[in-house]
Amino acid sequence: MSDDEKKGSGFITKACAFIVDKRSLFFLLFILMSIFSAFAKGWVHVENSLPYYLPETTETKKGINLMAEEFVTYGKSTFMVANVSYEQGERMKRNISEMNGVFSVDYEDSAKFYNNGSAKFVVNYEYPEDDEHCLEVQDRVKNYLKGTDYYLDTTLGDVQAELIANEMNTISVIVVIIVLGVLLITTEAYAEIPVLLITFGGAAVLQAGTNFVFGTISYVSNSVTIVLQLALSIDYAVIYLNRYKEEHQTMAPREAAITALTKAIPEISGSSLTTIGGLIAMTFMQFKMGPDMGIVLIKAIILSLISVFLLMPGIIILFAGLMDSTKHRSFIPKISWIAKFDYATRFFVVPVFIGVIIAGYFISSKCHYVYGYSSITPPIKNETQIAKDMIKENFGSENLIAVIVPAGDYEKEKTLLDEFEARPEIDHAQGLANTEALGGYMLTDALTPRQFSELIDLDYEVAELLYTAYAVEDENYGKAVNGLSEYKVPLIDMFMFVHQEVEEGYVSLDDDMKKVLDDAYKLMNFGKTQLQGENYSRMLVYLDMPENEQDKIYEFIDEMHSMIYELYDECLVCGESVSEYDLKKSFARDNLVVNIVSILAVLVVLLFTFKSTGMPVLLIAVIQGSIWINFSFPVMMHDDIFFMSYLIVSSIQMGANIDYAIVIAGRYTELRNTMSRRDAIIDTMNLSFPTIVTSGPMLALAGITIGSLTSDAAIFNIGECIGRGTIISIFITLFVLPQILLVGDTIISKTAFVMNMPLKTIAASGLIRVDGAIRGRINGTVTGTMTAIIRGDVSAFIDAGNLAVLDENEIAGENQLPPPDKRAEDAGTEGAAAEDAAGSGSDASEPAGKEEDKK
Repeated sequence: MSDDEKKGSGFITKACAFIVDKRSLFFLLFILMSIFSAFAKGWVHVENSLPYYLPETTETKKGINLMAEEFVTYGKSTFMVANVSYEQGERMKRNISEMNGVFSVDYEDSAKFYNNGSAKFVVNYEYPEDDEHCLEVQDRVKNYLKGTDYYLDTTLGDVQAELIANEMNTISVIVVIIVLGVLLITTEAYAEIPVLLITFGGAAVLQAGTNFVFGTISYVSNSVTIVLQLALSIDYAVIYLNRYKEEHQTMAPREAAITALTKAIPEISGSSLTTIGGLIAMTFMQFKMGPDMGIVLIKAIILSLISVFLLMPGIIILFAGLMDSTKHRSFIPKISWIAKFDYATRFFVVPVFIGVIIAGYFISSKCHYVYGYSSITPPIKNETQIAKDMIKENFGSENLIAVIVPAGDYEKEKTLLDEFEARPEIDHAQGLANTEALGGYMLTDALTPRQFSELIDLDYEVAELLYTAYAVEDENYGKAVNGLSEYKVPLIDMFMFVHQEVEEGYVSLDDDMKKVLDDAYKLMNFGKTQLQGENYSRMLVYLDMPENEQDKIYEFIDEMHSMIYELYDECLVCGESVSEYDLKKSFARDNLVVNIVSILAVLVVLLFTFKSTGMPVLLIAVIQGSIWINFSFPVMMHDDIFFMSYLIVSSIQMGANIDYAIVIAGRYTELRNTMSRRDAIIDTMNLSFPTIVTSGPMLALAGITIGSLTSDAAIFNIGECIGRGTIISIFITLFVLPQILLVGDTIISKTAFVMNMPLKTIAASGLIRVDGAIRGRINGTVTGTMTAIIRGDVSAFIDAGNLAVLDENEIAGENQLPPPDKRAEDAGTEGAAAEDAAGSGSDASEPAGKEEDKK
C-alpha cells in the first residue's frame, strides 16, 4: 500500500471516529440548526402562479412584465348568491356599492348576472389587486353576505395555497404512519424505528428551514418535497443501519459504528448519485418550475446525506442497547420461489418484455398532455374549487386574453376592437376606444368645443378657452389661433386636462359642474389606468370557445396575432390560454432535454459502478421501459396528463427507481463470481428483497397518498404517476430484470472493463491483513471480495481496498487466526476446490470458475 493510500484510508477512519466520539457536539449542532430552521421556515416566499416560471423569452412573460410597468390592475371578486330573487340581488348590489373601498358592482338583468335563481356580483375595488386593502374590503362583503348561500371566486390572497398546505400536512401525517408500518415489518428490532425517524426528522426540519436561501420557491416544491425526501432518501439510513448490524456481530457498538460508517459513506454516496443525476435533468428545463423543484430536491438529498453521516452514528450509539434488547424475528419472507420462476422463464420473459416496452413506447407517445388545469379532475375539491365550479355551472367561465399594442392611435384601436368583436370566437372585446363615457360617446371619441360644451352643459365660451389651453399645452398653436371650431380632442384626454386645470386652480367651476367633472374623472381614470399606459394600450378580449378545445384556441391565438400585425408593428398577447400555448412550445424541448440528460447522468454513474458498458444499458432500458409503460396507462384510460407532471415524474423515476435495479444487479455480479447462474440469482433475490421492500413501498404509497388526497391538478398527477411508476418498476425489477441479467450474463462479462489500469502487483509475506476486492494467488487462486488476516505469502492485483502487513503483537490474544496446521490444511483444501472448479464445465448450473478464467 502506498503512503497516499494509507493516508487516505486513515483520514476517513479518523473522520468517522471523530463523528462517533464527538456525537454530543453534532447533537447540539443539529438542535441549534433545527431551532433556527423552525423560525426560518416562514422566511421563504411561495409562488403560486405558473406563468411566473415561464422563460423570460416567452410572450406571456414579456406581457406580464410590461403590464406590471404600464398598467394598474385593480382587485376584484366574483360573488354568487344562490336562492335569491333578482330584486333581492338589486338590494344587495346597492348595499355592497355603498361600502368604503368598493369602486363599483357589476350586476344587471341578464343571464350573465342572474340565472337559475342565483345572482352574480362582480365587485371592483378601489385598490390594486396586490394591495392588502382589497382583502379587507372583501372580508366586509363576505360578512355582509354571511347567512346567505354565497360562493366566492377571487385571485386575491393565497387562499388556494393555504388550502393545499393544509392538505399536505394531512398527507405528511399519513405518509409517516405508512413509513412506520413499513419499518415495523422490515426492521429487525423495534428500537431501529426511532433511529430512522430521528435521522429523517432532522433532515426534514433542515430542508424546510433552509428553503429561504432560494428566496422564492414554487408551491409544488413547497408541498411535495418533504414527502418525496422521505421516500427517496430513506435508503441511505437503511444502508448504514444494516452495515452497523453486520459489524456489530463481531464488534462493540462504537467500533461497529465507526467501521460501518467508513464502509457506508462511499456506498451511500454512490447510491445518491443516480437520484441526484435524475434531478439534475430537471434543472435543464426552460420552464423554471423544473429547475426550482430539482434544486430543492437535490438540497433535500444532500441534507439527508448529512443527517445520515453526522447525526445517525450518534443516534445509533444512543440506541445501541435498546436495539440489542428489542430484537424480533424478521417478517420479510424469502422469495426463492420468485427467483426460481425468474430462472425458469428467462428465455420467455425477455422477448415478451422487449415487445411490451416497444408497445409502451408507441402508446406513451400518444399521451395527451395539457398545459392548464381545466381538463384534469383531482380526486377531491377544496372550497375555492367548489365555489368556482358552482359559478361556472350557472354563469359559464371567462377566457380572458390581454392584447398590448403601442399607445397613441385611438382610430387603430377602434378598428382592431371592431374586428375582434366581429369574430364568432370572441364574446366581446374591451378597450378605451369602445368604452362608453357620457351621452353615447366613447372615451376616445374626438369632440369639438361645441360638442363638449353641450355634453356637460358648459358655456361654449368656457369650452373654447379650455380647448385653446389644451392646444397650447399640446403645442398645436395653429389650432389655438384659428380653426378652433373644428378642433377635435378625444373626450378622455379633454376630461383629464380639465380636471388637472381645476385641481391646479386655473379653472373655476360651480359645485354642480365640479361634481359632474369629479364623477366623470373618477370613472375615466379608473378605466384609463387599466387600459392605457405611458407607452402602450391594453385591450381585453373575452373568448367564446370551449376550454377543452385547446388546439383550436391555440390556432385562433395565431390568427389574433395576424390581425394585430395588419395594424401594428409590435404587439404582445397574454392570458391563461396564451400561457398554456407558451408552455406547449417549451415542452417539446424540455421533454427531449430531460430524457437525454437524466439517461446520460445515470449512465455515467452506472459505468463507474459496474465497470461495464453492457450493464448500464440493460438497467437503463429496464427503467426507461417502466417509464413508457407507466405513461401508457393514461392513454389507455383516456386521461390527460399535465405536462410538468410528466417531466418531473420521468426524472424522479429514472433517478430513484433505478436504485432497485442497481441493488439486484450489484448482488448478482458479486455472487456470479463464485456461483452458478441459478444459485446466484436465488441468493441475489433473497438478499436484495429486504432493501427493495423497504424503500419501494414507501415511495409508491407516498405517491398514491399524494395523488389521492390533494385538490391540485399538478400535484395530483405527480403523486399518481410516481405511485404507479414505482409499483411498475418494483414489479419489473423482481419479475423481469433477473431474466435479463441471466440472459445477458455473457454480454455483461464481455463488456466489462477495468477503470484503474494498469494494475500493480503487490507482494508481501509474514502476517498480512487483506481488505478489498482482489485478484491473484494466496496459496491458491482467489477471485472475489474478502476481509481476512492471512499468515503466509500474498501476490495479487488489488482492484479496490488495501493490503497491509501487520505486527504480530497487534492481534496477540485476539484468537482471530486458526492454528497454523489447520490453516495450511484449509488452504490446501480450498486451493484444490478452486482448481477443480476451474477445470470443470461452465454451463448455466455450474460454478463460474472456468468462465472467469476465460475472462
